[in-house]
Amino acid sequence: MASKEEVVDESPVRSNQKRSSLWASMFGGPNVVVGPRIAPLPAHLRDTASSASVSDDDSAAAILSKQIASEEGNAIQYRTCSWQKTAGLLFSEYIVLSMMSFPWSYSYLGLVPGLILTVVVALLVLYTSLTLWEFCLRHPEVRDICDIGQMLFWNKRWAWYWTAVMFLLNNTFIQALHVFVGAQYLNTMTAADSIACRTVMFAGVVALISWFGSLPRTFDMLSKLGTGSTAFTFVSVILATAFAGIQGKPAGYDPDTLGEPIVSIWTPKSTTLVTGMAAFMNMSYSFIGQMTLPSFIAEMRDPREFPKSVWACAFAQIIMFSIVGSVIYVYTGNQYMVTPAFGTLTDVYKKVSYSFMVPTIIFVGCLYASVTGRFLFFRLFQNTRHVSDHTVLGWASWGGILMGSWIMSFIIAEVIPFFSSLLSVMSSLFNCWFGFMFWALAYFRMRKVDVNIGRTRPVVGDYLSMGLNAIIMLTGVMYLTLGTYVSVQGIIDSFEAGTVPGVFSCASNGI
Repeated sequence: MASKEEVVDESPVRSNQKRSSLWASMFGGPNVVVGPRIAPLPAHLRDTASSASVSDDDSAAAILSKQIASEEGNAIQYRTCSWQKTAGLLFSEYIVLSMMSFPWSYSYLGLVPGLILTVVVALLVLYTSLTLWEFCLRHPEVRDICDIGQMLFWNKRWAWYWTAVMFLLNNTFIQALHVFVGAQYLNTMTAADSIACRTVMFAGVVALISWFGSLPRTFDMLSKLGTGSTAFTFVSVILATAFAGIQGKPAGYDPDTLGEPIVSIWTPKSTTLVTGMAAFMNMSYSFIGQMTLPSFIAEMRDPREFPKSVWACAFAQIIMFSIVGSVIYVYTGNQYMVTPAFGTLTDVYKKVSYSFMVPTIIFVGCLYASVTGRFLFFRLFQNTRHVSDHTVLGWASWGGILMGSWIMSFIIAEVIPFFSSLLSVMSSLFNCWFGFMFWALAYFRMRKVDVNIGRTRPVVGDYLSMGLNAIIMLTGVMYLTLGTYVSVQGIIDSFEAGTVPGVFSCASNGI
């Protein structure tokens, strides 16, 4: 009999079920075989509106059925997203402005190593996303990464609070980044120096617009907006890539001082540990977004279909990031490279292509604000009608939570003078867990309960999987240690170079 810490909700599967499950585990679908939960439910998940009064004895399928049934007749229904709409959310989260930093990363890593690392990191994130998805199938009562954090660390309540702090800080800093980038865009597009302290004003305008854009209560609506923002992103980067070739020479071209553009096939000798690791971390941050996936899966009509969404996004990432990064880099060269790569284009080309990125600059911040809002709102109003009905208190609280997050984001964007470098530090401290170590631990926890109930695996495949997850765990450790060191060193270098602006600086930050 299974112990209390290893509650079983499925019996061992037959060989033909294993074969169908193998296919389903890669691409999703109705043949997915759901394994047992790894532990009893945390107390706060046993009787909530989101989990419909579930117990340890309920199977994953029973929990999902209760959740769907509990929403029937509600004015606001959450489990409404198809895999296509979820794919739209993933595209809007991953296919964003950050891909315009890939040419800069390639200039330090070299073209071939950069392309190889692009594919490797994409596949690692794809694999960990599927591990996350399997965990969510086994535990459909979870609504966000904080619930998962508590369950992974043996149902310890401190783990929930620890994960919550990292989750909220990470999301808020990403929102602040988009406030910063939005002000940067407006500064790039305008030349009205007579406007007093326009950078602060522009940041405030972006924060206000973003607050309004994050008001929709369900991901079903946000997925439609996200699909539109992704389309604009595609147009933006395609134009930027084409313009890089059409213009012939990069912005700032000076053959007498800097010479002709230099393209490095392999890692340049001038690349140091700090610059090379910074380039790798900068590139890999574009792929890491698993912390929002549990929230997306929690609003799918059929979570078994999620792999279709994540596979589509992974292929799009590899293709787009590789093409945009390599083409712009080849036409720009090492000595003329800046990030984002819009700065390598001459004035007209830069403004035209950069303008199509505006919906994404706004929407991605809205997406992270919405995830944060859900986290706080569901806990503030769990088991009340304000979650499922249109009430004055519910909408006022939802708007107030979002407003608070955007005010905090605005302050962070303006107060921290070395914002980009600090964001790298925060990403190193958080993405090591949310991008890698959490999911390696989830794999080993799920494998243990599978072995205990006799769900056998091919020996070679089992050893390979354990080896891969050990590598994933070590990758997270590398992010936490070496990544943090590189990010802190970047801040020190910025201060020594005198490039750190002042707090609430009025100076233009346009590219």
